[in-house]
Amino acid sequence: MRFDCLSDWLAWQERLHHTSVDLGLARISKVAGKLGLTRVPFPVISVAGTNGKGSCVALLTSIFEQAGYRVGAYTSPHLLRYNERVRIEGHEASDAALIQAFDEIEGKRGNITLTYFEFGTLAAMILFCRAELDLVVLEVGMGGRYDAVNIFDADVALVTAIGIDHVDWLGHDRASIGREKAGIYRTGRPAICGDPNPPASVEEYARSIGATWYCAGRDFNHHVVTHHPRSMRQHRECLGSGEASPQWRWEGRAGTIGQNLPEPALPGKHQLQNAAAVLMAVELLRNRLPVSENALHRGLTAVRLPGRFQVFSGKDGITRILDVAHNPQAAQALARMLRDCPCEGRTLAVVAMLEDKDIEAVLRAMWMPISGATSTPQNNRQQRIGFTEENNRRKLACAALVDVWYAAGLDVPRGGTAEMIVAAMSRMSTKTHVHSAATVADAYNAALQTARSGDRIVVFGSFHTVGEGLRLLHKLA
Repeated sequence: MRFDCLSDWLAWQERLHHTSVDLGLARISKVAGKLGLTRVPFPVISVAGTNGKGSCVALLTSIFEQAGYRVGAYTSPHLLRYNERVRIEGHEASDAALIQAFDEIEGKRGNITLTYFEFGTLAAMILFCRAELDLVVLEVGMGGRYDAVNIFDADVALVTAIGIDHVDWLGHDRASIGREKAGIYRTGRPAICGDPNPPASVEEYARSIGATWYCAGRDFNHHVVTHHPRSMRQHRECLGSGEASPQWRWEGRAGTIGQNLPEPALPGKHQLQNAAAVLMAVELLRNRLPVSENALHRGLTAVRLPGRFQVFSGKDGITRILDVAHNPQAAQALARMLRDCPCEGRTLAVVAMLEDKDIEAVLRAMWMPISGATSTPQNNRQQRIGFTEENNRRKLACAALVDVWYAAGLDVPRGGTAEMIVAAMSRMSTKTHVHSAATVADAYNAALQTARSGDRIVVFGSFHTVGEGLRLLHKLA
């Protein structure tokens, strides 16, 4: 055995291949063949997309587990422990199990080098095959067509919301990105798209290979029955109780499979869109893996996903919210949730991001106008002066979403600096003061010293940022 410690294995994997990202399936496919992983003994659901992948994997896993099935889930990246990436029946893979799988891969790969993600993908499938599972749910790491996960043929493939991210690898527009993500679809098998307005390239690819196309808004729909606006306190109470009121129904080609479905126990109105796509997958697998309506209800209410508008209430009266939002689309969703769940006091934001993300676009998304803000010129004078007065009003309205900003750096590969965030902020507004700190811990502690009862601290910008936030909160618990 090359190493006895999981951390040593992971550090070595990061150095093994000449680059951390090397999209293509030739190398990993050869090693998978040597390991006997070209055919797997269970149905597979693969999930790709810009945002919503983790939510869909969590929902699928929860629903099928509540129906009594043995489910394996592979996700990335992790927040606190590498083991989070591989879950079997709700439990993280142990260090020993991962080390054994890594050693098996090392014994078969010969002179073929693998990336960190490719090693992990093969290890996950080795463990899934040993566990005699009923279903495996795989989250694509990046893109779809050339992602390591795509060496496994999906019985059902789901593409979630498509936005702009990873442009250096996937393309600079939704059409290019959507085409890459559609690469997980297979001939003659269901191809679900949870984005109600996908770029045409997604459907074009699905039809070109003879996949069976199912698109949100056309082949399946969700309809809100009741909706209850929540304050920050009500939101915490709802999540804490595990209760959810019947709020929506789902309809597909064959009719309605859920009349009074409970709202998913994941925060945000956008989760209904994710849940609707998930129910399409559940419906398509019903002949192989039937799910009762009771199991469906339990799965929707039991689902949990750390780092997605994750709320912590402190004895000091300060609320902490952690969210991995790291692209404009995700930041818009976070901004909507902050607006829809107002707090009694101020909102303090701690942000740290990777350097290759569109930092300015993410920050702009977080400057979403609050209710009542206007963007339409009211008279000819405003038109003549370039809407200067109107723009000033919009800046004031937008700034109200976050009262105090704290920028931090990330000491990880591709980690951005606080100076990058400050510079992006200065390009947006010369009047916004941003506190700068070297680390997330320093920025969070500075925000905590400023905060008072009734305020909330929002920590966002990347999985690394939220992971550090979770470590800080666990230390204080």
